Amino acid sequence: MEDLITEWNTQPNLNTVIYVTSVETPLGIMWAGARAEGILFVEFFDRIHLQKELQKLGKLFDAKYILEENHPHLKQLKEELIFYFQQSLTEFKVPLVLTGTDFQKKVYQSLREIPYGKTVTYKEQSIKLGNLKAIRAVATANGKNNHAIVIPCHRIIGSDGSLTGYAGGLWRKKELLKLENALPQNQLTLL
Repeated sequence: MEDLITEWNTQPNLNTVIYVTSVETPLGIMWAGARAEGILFVEFFDRIHLQKELQKLGKLFDAKYILEENHPHLKQLKEELIFYFQQSLTEFKVPLVLTGTDFQKKVYQSLREIPYGKTVTYKEQSIKLGNLKAIRAVATANGKNNHAIVIPCHRIIGSDGSLTGYAGGLWRKKELLKLENALPQNQLTLL
């Protein structure tokens, strides 16, 4: 990741910068990026294709510089993640910048509406979005969520209560649901 970070001695045009930082959590190091509008991404450092994702965001936002530097949105994100892991924050307030298709953005918004401590199936999420037949598209959009934890795709489970599909690793999904006291009954025996 270091090869993507540009050191810059003078202040570049703010519209051409993505500010990045690492965030230590109980589940591993995360990598986050922001612009003036809000948080662009929050991902576990070991996520596959993280470097490609950052390059894609750079192109999408015509970013000329990626700076590892403190930024107010990144500071707020770090504070909120600390409170989340201390179980004293149930809803993130940090502003987000959503990318993707209009459908993907609707999926991300529906994920944000799942309350802390609850889980929803892919089928239930598809019905809420108004299209039961969109289960696969919903699952694909969930997999493209690049705001781990903050947009809680970890709260989506299989119809049988199984923990399926989490880009950060199923073990992290299980730990996040355990933290939120939302682990499905059939998963409690696996602890």
